[in-house]
Amino acid sequence: MEAVVFVFSLLDCCALIFLSVYFIITLSDLECDYINARSCCSKLNKWVIPELVGHTLVTVLMLISLHWFIFLLNLPVAAWNIYRYIMVPSGNMGVFDPTEIHNRGQLKSHMKEAMIKLGFHLLCFFMYLYSVQL
Repeated sequence: MEAVVFVFSLLDCCALIFLSVYFIITLSDLECDYINARSCCSKLNKWVIPELVGHTLVTVLMLISLHWFIFLLNLPVAAWNIYRYIMVPSGNMGVFDPTEIHNRGQLKSHMKEAMIKLGFHLLCFFMYLYSVQL
């Protein structure tokens, strides 16, 4: 049973790594003016809920399977994703809004968040890989 939990977590983590890289590439394309803000935000907002569901699913799975350390490691990131999704102001297109992405350094903060998530998911990937072998 534990191997199944960690194999699923490993596959989910691969998808989250892919999403983090996709977010970084799309945001850097916006930064270099290869795409406009509206198309960038619509591309990114399409993947916010799948990222939220994928990460929350692994967090709940670790809680159910009683892997406390990994659960506590994943909990702040899952809580941040949920908070970020819930706190979208009414009238905005989503978490990424084309009218505000260039204001107040939001592009830099989104880029920094994507980089931090990439590092976190890489760390989790190797933890899950190690746990599958045990």
